[in-house]
This record gives sequence, C-alpha cells and structure tokens, in this order.
Amino acid sequence: MNGYFMPAEFSRQRAAILIFPERPGSWGKSVSAASAFAEIINTLSEHEDVYVAVNERSRANAGRLLRKSGRIKLLDIPTDDSWARDVAPTFVKNPDTGDVRGISWRFNAWGGEYDGLYANWAKDDAFAEAFCQKAGFACISAGDFVLEGGSIHSDGEGTILTTEACLLSPGRNPAMSKAEIEQTLCRYLGAEKVIWLPRGIYNDETNEHVDNVCAFIRPGEVVLAWTDDTSDPQYALSSACLEALENCTDARGRSITVHKLPIPDIPVTVTESDMQDYEFEDGEDTREVGERLAASYVNFFFANDIVLLPQFGGENAPSDRRALEIMRSLLPEREIVPVDAIGIIKGGGNIHCITQQIPE
Repeated sequence: MNGYFMPAEFSRQRAAILIFPERPGSWGKSVSAASAFAEIINTLSEHEDVYVAVNERSRANAGRLLRKSGRIKLLDIPTDDSWARDVAPTFVKNPDTGDVRGISWRFNAWGGEYDGLYANWAKDDAFAEAFCQKAGFACISAGDFVLEGGSIHSDGEGTILTTEACLLSPGRNPAMSKAEIEQTLCRYLGAEKVIWLPRGIYNDETNEHVDNVCAFIRPGEVVLAWTDDTSDPQYALSSACLEALENCTDARGRSITVHKLPIPDIPVTVTESDMQDYEFEDGEDTREVGERLAASYVNFFFANDIVLLPQFGGENAPSDRRALEIMRSLLPEREIVPVDAIGIIKGGGNIHCITQQIPE
C-alpha cells in the first residue's frame, strides 16, 4: 500500500493500546479482570507509552488501579467490550519516512448475524477511527472488509500468518474468495505472501484466531500451540497446522522453523462461581459450567525488551513453568514476564487479545 507495511510485533514499539474492562458478560459483575489489566498496563508503562480507552464507568476503576505515570494516557472512547487487538487499528509504517498510520477494518463481533458473539457492536466498530482521531494518527479505511487484529500476524518481512477457520468463515467476508481475501491482506498490509494455517485453538469462539495458535518470534521462526495427548481435541488441530508450516516457505523463500509450545495440561474451564458472576445481555453469547476455554501460552504480547506471558496457576502451575522455560530459551534477549491471566481467559481471550501495538 504505497510503501507502507505491517511491522512485526517483536520490532520496536512506540506504544500499546488497551481498553479498560467493564462488560459484565465478559468480565463478570465484579470485573475481577481489572486487576490483571492494570498489572499489564503498569508493566508496559515501564517500557513504552500505553493508551487506555475508558468510559464513564471504567474511568474510576482505571484511576484507582493504574499508577500515576506520564506514559499511561487515558482516552475517553466508548466501546462495547475490551478486545483492543480486534477493534483497535492495525498499524502500518512507511520505512522511508517513518510515518505510521492506522487501518480501520470493519468489525462485526466475530461473525455478525451469522455467529457473532453479541448483538450490538457499533461502538467497537467505530473504535479504530475514533482512536486514530484522538491519538493523532492518519486513518486508512478498509471499507467493508471484515477483519480482527487477532486473526493476523506479520513477520515484518512480507509474510502474513492467518487461519482458514477464521478468515474463510461465513460470518466475515462470504462474498470473497480465498484468493481475494489474500489479495486484500497483501494490499493493505504491504505483504507479499499469506501463510494459511487450517485451524486454531479448540473451542476458540473467534472462529480460531491465529494469535492463539501460532506466532512469529523472529522472521522464519514461529511458536505453535501443541499437545502430545492424541486424545485431546487440540492434537488434530495443531497437527494440521504443523503439517502446513512444514510444507511452506515465507515471502523470502525461507522454510519455517517451528517451536512447539504446549497448551496447559489441565483444560481451563468455566466454574460455578464464574457463572454466578457473569451477566449476559440479550443476544450475547453465553457460557456454561465446565465449558473449556481457549487457554494457550501462544497468546503472549511482545513489548520493548519484554514478553508478557499468560499463566493459569493452580493445577497448571507445572504447565506455566514449562512455558516460561521454553520462552526464556527461545528469547534469551528479552525478559519473559509471567502474568496471572485467569481473569482474562474467563472473558474468552488472553493477553494478546486485549493489546494492540503501535510501531516506533
């Protein structure tokens, strides 16, 4: 797109974007996830600027939990929920001028009337343009093309990673062929090649976003959510992704090096107390006791010099330690920061889902 491209998340960042939580159908009436959001925002502010969108109800809570820092910038922008990865702009950069612009995709709550997760999403759909206006970035409209930021990863060198399960789902761009979707991604993101993985994480209600199953850690190198348990429904999904990665090259002609990052050994599920706390609106996707949540350590977030890595605790403490050890071995140049993400996963996503980076 006229010399602009989507930098890799692991490149230097100017800032991160989050939306402070308050929707009771995602975070419960107690909004227990607010402390996890605050921990993430406060940690990020030690490394880069952080824009935090708030509304009338969430501003007081944010003011109470967030440290007083010139690097934390509260913006009054109304939203329907707190998934900044999916509703905030996707930023592209001109390498010659350094100019950074935001792309506003169409957002329809992960499927619109076909299989969307809530009935009203107008405020979320308007968020990207509103953010660019308030934060001072030029905004590029992608028209009617439906896309969420969690459905794509970039290596910063011309390769985009996505899943067929998500981008080919009937609730997004049903009138477009796979080839047309690929061309649209390449045009807006300044990419040359799209690697299509067939599936994502089991029971991922976003139609299996790529950011929960596979992520670039450097050009030509990814981590892949994995399990050795052949009876686990994730085994077939991850195996299909592994086969796809082993039989493709990136935009530079490199084979992809794959590092397996095992999912929690014990599935993370919705509890009775969780159900008593949720308060769902009419038309909102509900949950049930025992429902398996899409917990994955791949849903981490790169920031300047650090990686924020989800931790699920309890019975999964050994799984948490294993993920930490793997990530530390793969990224010795960064500090791997463990974050208690139970409050976030109860909303349906994780650390990467609630953050969006702005490149330096």
